[in-house]
Amino acid sequence: MSVSNVTHASAVEAHTETHLVPPTPALTHAYDNSTAHGIPMIAVSPSQGKFLSLLTSLSGARHVLELGTLGGYSSIWFAQALKRNGGGGTLTSVEIDPARRAVAIANLEAAGVRVPQEAEVLLGAGLDVLPRLEAEMAAGTRPRFDFVFVDADWENQWRYFEWGVRLCKGRGSVIYVDNVVRWLLESGVVGPERRAEGVEDLVEGVGRDGRVEAVVMQTVGAKDYDGFLMAVVK
Repeated sequence: MSVSNVTHASAVEAHTETHLVPPTPALTHAYDNSTAHGIPMIAVSPSQGKFLSLLTSLSGARHVLELGTLGGYSSIWFAQALKRNGGGGTLTSVEIDPARRAVAIANLEAAGVRVPQEAEVLLGAGLDVLPRLEAEMAAGTRPRFDFVFVDADWENQWRYFEWGVRLCKGRGSVIYVDNVVRWLLESGVVGPERRAEGVEDLVEGVGRDGRVEAVVMQTVGAKDYDGFLMAVVK
């Protein structure tokens, strides 16, 4: 099939979302409220949100770590999936911006998610918060994660991935890193751009990591051309 068919990606996505991902009041409110507060529209698309939700259900995850809350749109998808997994699960999300964190908490509560019992939104830079989570695990006050979703600053994807493996439960745990293809291109790891000095290549690092099996999937749609890396701990 010709790559020229990619020009139809938006039409295909509109059709499939109409039938498979119909809007809900909670998720529509999260988008609208985030926009009203000036949060950029860079959250996952509805199809991506449902895909993450299905992965959470398929993996049987009980505890999810999300790096990069934004307005809480993807957080709602995770929280709803955790409820379907039998209840008692928790989402831990990390957001660096206090105003965005406040909006995310409001959106979660509007969606019927109990904060912080079912979802907590921690304030701070990911690389500052993650060591605290590890210390809490060592003290026995926080469970390890079954599913880690990385949607934060791209230049730290490899460091976040390493932390994800360290904080996960073990065999069968999932680490999902978004925007991997765009970062590969924009950082010059592949493609015509000159490679930025000091760039850490997530894909190369994961390929050397004997603890996981991983794949990169390229995507097209409302989020243009991009792709994600998904790894499963051995």
